[in-house]
Amino acid sequence: MSEHVRSQEEIAARVKALESILIEKGVMTTAAVDRLVEIYENEVGPQLGAKVVARAWTDPVFKQRLLADATKACADFGIGGLQGEGMVVVENSADVHNAIVCTLCSVTHGRCSACRRTGTRSRPTARASSASPARC
Repeated sequence: MSEHVRSQEEIAARVKALESILIEKGVMTTAAVDRLVEIYENEVGPQLGAKVVARAWTDPVFKQRLLADATKACADFGIGGLQGEGMVVVENSADVHNAIVCTLCSVTHGRCSACRRTGTRSRPTARASSASPARC
């Protein structure tokens, strides 16, 4: 895997080339490409987790439901499928500080773009002490 960080222009050119080939070969339609873009811009991603966390901060009943059965609480909140199944939510305490760890590194078997920009990488962990925060 190359450590070369591509410019936005290089990325845009590659995306356009891939899109053109997929459409030209009949693998996808323009509408299908547009729908995938819409999904990744609006329906998948960290904004979903942010909405859940914000709701838990402001709604104690939702927070308790989330801690008891995160998958069901997320489904009731309209988040399901790949980004909502098998969810586990834990709460910080005086003795345990839970860290959110970037899963892109483990999914792509390399460093995510944020890690490449900052030069960080460590093993993903489920928990880390507050003195030793986990980073991807």
